[in-house]
Amino acid sequence: MTPLSRRGVIAGAAALAGTAAALSSGPATAAGRHHGRGKAVVFRDVRPLGARTPVDLTVVDGRISDRPAPKGAEVVEGGGRLALPALVDAHIHPDKTTWGGSWVTRKPASGIADYCAQDVELFKSQKRPVGERAYGLMAHAVTRGTRAMRAHADVAPAYDLAGLEGVAHARDRLRHALDVQIVAFPQHGVVRTPGTAELLEEAARSGLVDFVGGIDPISFDHAMDEQLDLVFGLADRHGVGVDIHLHDRDEKGTKVLRSIIDRTRALSLRGKVTVSHVFCLPHLSDGELAKTAADLGELDISLTTVAPNESLVLPVAKLREHGVRVGLGSDGVRDSWSPFGNADMLHRTHILGWVTDVRLDEELADCYRVGAHGGADVMGLRHADFTPGAPADFLLVRGENVPQAIVDMPQRDLVVHGGRVVARDGELV
Repeated sequence: MTPLSRRGVIAGAAALAGTAAALSSGPATAAGRHHGRGKAVVFRDVRPLGARTPVDLTVVDGRISDRPAPKGAEVVEGGGRLALPALVDAHIHPDKTTWGGSWVTRKPASGIADYCAQDVELFKSQKRPVGERAYGLMAHAVTRGTRAMRAHADVAPAYDLAGLEGVAHARDRLRHALDVQIVAFPQHGVVRTPGTAELLEEAARSGLVDFVGGIDPISFDHAMDEQLDLVFGLADRHGVGVDIHLHDRDEKGTKVLRSIIDRTRALSLRGKVTVSHVFCLPHLSDGELAKTAADLGELDISLTTVAPNESLVLPVAKLREHGVRVGLGSDGVRDSWSPFGNADMLHRTHILGWVTDVRLDEELADCYRVGAHGGADVMGLRHADFTPGAPADFLLVRGENVPQAIVDMPQRDLVVHGGRVVARDGELV
């Protein structure tokens, strides 16, 4: 292989250093799983990050290598295609999806309680079990270039642990192609719905989940301290992480966020806490944002956004100045909440660019960085950045450079995970 560095080329005339800054910043705290099984593969004639001159990528044991290809290595022709780091979906709800099934007509809803009731109706009406529906969606995400996801699955008396078990079953079926973290998510509330706390305890104890969740402790559960004490107590006792949905846009949101920061510090859970959505942050003054971001960075509390619109997307660049890890996610896909969604993270980077009104190449490239490396940071995975030793998780598409790929969203001709081809021409291999 021709030795590569992070300083690949985004556009034909772009300086190599520009790409490095846009696509490889941020901590790479832990390596993801890889499944090379001692196999050596050469991906011939590819252009990592839009490099002008095609190279041969050598993969050994599921990792990018800068050594000559071993004798007898398998060869996969790239045909001069653009090679992009595989993407990470840092926030998705595969247990709720109707993906691959019949059309569902949604009813009016006003607020989370209405959506929860419709979730239950949809769950009861589905003939396909959670595991089958989740597998269909998660497999589709793989074919679109997703290497890893953090999957939230509802835990409530209406479902018991069926959502968790279904997503875990789908995760196991896709173990060769997708790294998955599972969150036990109390969509119906922790305190307001009796029996949920016991199910969260069972989930945390079961080994099925990596995180326990929470939701709007003030505005929805109406019991901030009780919810947070319970969730953080489970994390502390069972060695799992915390990932809390926080939708409040006003002082209720900032009050909850401050309580999360305080508990993370008190229980020494640095690096094990995530807050999802965090709609209150974009509305803070620059001074308030800087102070909050400094605390989040100090405690390594990560955040996720689904870029819903211009006013609610997180201020990623300002947060990163303080070392805050920020990932991008799909959220719900074809569920009772919305008919929209496709689990295509390249499309989600497109949406991120659209709602933040970017137009410069380096700004577009940074959107890709959030979709590829931001989520990896949140999940504790090493960046798939084509450097020696990096996971061989990438996709091959037709296109000139990274910005063009974000705008055009071309077909994923080839998806590679751990050095293995796992999808081709939009179909799982």
